[in-house]
Amino acid sequence: MKKTTVLLASAALVTALSAPVRAADDDLLVFDWAGFEIEGILQGYIDKYGDHPSYSFYGDDDEAYQKLASGFKADVAHPCSQMVSKYRDAGLIEPWDVSKIPEFASIDPKYMKSSIFSDDEGVWFIPTDWGATAIAYNPEEVPEEDVASLQVFTNPKYAGRISLPNSSDDVWALAYLATGVTDWTDVTEAQFDAAAAWLREVHPNVLSYWADPSEQAQTMASGEVLISWSWNDGVAYLRADDYPVAFQREAAEGSSSFICGYVNLKDGPGVEEKAYDFMNSWLRPDSARALLDEIGYGHASLKAMETIPMEEQIEAGLGPVDAPILPQVPNDPQLRERQLAEFEKIKAGF
Repeated sequence: MKKTTVLLASAALVTALSAPVRAADDDLLVFDWAGFEIEGILQGYIDKYGDHPSYSFYGDDDEAYQKLASGFKADVAHPCSQMVSKYRDAGLIEPWDVSKIPEFASIDPKYMKSSIFSDDEGVWFIPTDWGATAIAYNPEEVPEEDVASLQVFTNPKYAGRISLPNSSDDVWALAYLATGVTDWTDVTEAQFDAAAAWLREVHPNVLSYWADPSEQAQTMASGEVLISWSWNDGVAYLRADDYPVAFQREAAEGSSSFICGYVNLKDGPGVEEKAYDFMNSWLRPDSARALLDEIGYGHASLKAMETIPMEEQIEAGLGPVDAPILPQVPNDPQLRERQLAEFEKIKAGF
């Protein structure tokens, strides 16, 4: 498949993901990433109401924000941490009443450190899931030494056999790491320019910018793509289909990590009580097994992660690593907007 065909398919997929799914409980509309409507996570909600919540899907954090800022109504949304300040600044969310969410107390405290997530006004963000962004590759065709460095993405040997996420945050995390930056909360002009130049060097090697982990997995399973900057779920999908895939989180320059969770949208069309039942279902300790088995992510609850043996966490790409990590924590909103605009230019060939 040629690059233009892949990109057209990607655009069609994003359009499809944005459509509401109504064949469920109309009293709760969850605006979410595709793939998170996992029965094992929702079991507590299903037990109480006899049905799943309704879902509307998106494939990108910025796409989700723009849709909500334009007036789309839902009850809860699932941004990653760096987006929460935008939701707050735009007045799209209100604090959670965590007294109604008993398992909130079991969330790993390291995920609640930012004042953007919790302050004197309340708790604005409930972390639920976390993962890594690193190199997924076919070990039968790509030697391990080739992925020992992130510079593999600039290697002409793999021209046209590489994919990157159509996600500004993840792509810039990769570029900063590749150019020696592991903290994007304090980026200099020179560091921004170096990362942008590196992305422009990579761009000619890229077959496609994937919109969704399923799309990424399909291009790797077809043999078109040998190397991808990937989340855990793309790797999980490939392994479920017995595709040979390895996940390199210990490249010399490192890998990235992220934490996502739910926000309580203002003026949601559904029943507020059901939003809390949804969160209580998510934070059940036994939901960690379903989350890991279905899409390879870790759970934000310490109690939940205790149910997953460490060897399974390591196999899923969630264990400790001996390499730098760039955490995708909240950063300067103006820098994010600049990164987003520059990424669009790079994809367009400028």
